[in-house]
Amino acid sequence: MKITSLSAVYPSYQHTAPSWRTNLWQIVVRVETDTGQTGWGCGGGGKAAVEIVNGHFSEILVGRSVDSVSEISDTWDFLYTESIPYGRKGIAIMALSGVDLALYDALGKAEAKPVAALLGNVSKRRMRCYATGPDTDWYAELGFTAQKMSHRWTGDRSVDQAVEMAESARTALGPDAEVMFDVYMSWDSEITLRMADALSHVGIHWFEDVLTPDDLQELGALRWKIRPINMAGGEHEFTAHGFAEIARAGAYDIWQPDITWCGGITAGLRIASMARAAKAEVVPHRGGEPWGLHLIAASGCEDFAELVMGTRNAEKDVMWLGAPEPVNGYLELGDAHGFGVDPNEELL
Repeated sequence: MKITSLSAVYPSYQHTAPSWRTNLWQIVVRVETDTGQTGWGCGGGGKAAVEIVNGHFSEILVGRSVDSVSEISDTWDFLYTESIPYGRKGIAIMALSGVDLALYDALGKAEAKPVAALLGNVSKRRMRCYATGPDTDWYAELGFTAQKMSHRWTGDRSVDQAVEMAESARTALGPDAEVMFDVYMSWDSEITLRMADALSHVGIHWFEDVLTPDDLQELGALRWKIRPINMAGGEHEFTAHGFAEIARAGAYDIWQPDITWCGGITAGLRIASMARAAKAEVVPHRGGEPWGLHLIAASGCEDFAELVMGTRNAEKDVMWLGAPEPVNGYLELGDAHGFGVDPNEELL
């Protein structure tokens, strides 16, 4: 099976956040093969990443064979090496992620298998989910037993706000629920310790992104001071090379690679293998989307998939059709070939 064309497009989103995501949100990657398969992938990096796929990557990939997982891995290494002068992290790897996923989708269709089955033993078919967002009561109605809440430090009142949020989630979701905080690099070490003390009575599963991804040594030292709360992060890191730095620093208990940003399934497999050696858990960022879900199903990732739910009545762009829907807080992996999804043509 050879690649006959490779292209990417930035969808006509209607409901992106009023921030950098307006022009730098997710891209759609399409690969065509000489055996008739069309593979679809999702990458990051927005309009800039589209230029990389349609320019450099397309130019050097057409005609290349991708008949196996190992050949996709070799293709990944080829693209990584060729893009080193402007890549290694960031937008170039986000673009590479979309290509990698499109190749996996095409291979799954060629072999009449879900992507998870290409990876080996599918050990998890029904996966527990956690809802990310502020609408606790809605999540409880839907049957979720885990919630991740956003929190930004804005002053001393932020401590009381965090406690109120956590106590509300614990009440609504139950005594055995998992409650997490994503603070998007808005805390520092002192604030993290204050929060760990203030929230000790609630029982918090993890604090996520308390510092920047450049503060690995400080995170490694801080991690042991907030026990039993886990330190989580990694969505802003790229490839196994980046996660090797995380491992050396002992920065996180829970690694959170985003499969559409960190380098796709190929990078995800390498990161999961590295995590086992480091005795860390892997909970992919936005892992409830099809790309992460297949990796979770057939790898050593934790049985815990993130769904960014937002709020009950918020308008959303439905970019991918056919993705599994949560039922009572769980997602079921389907039997469709590839990733089992197609892009919404109305947004293309």
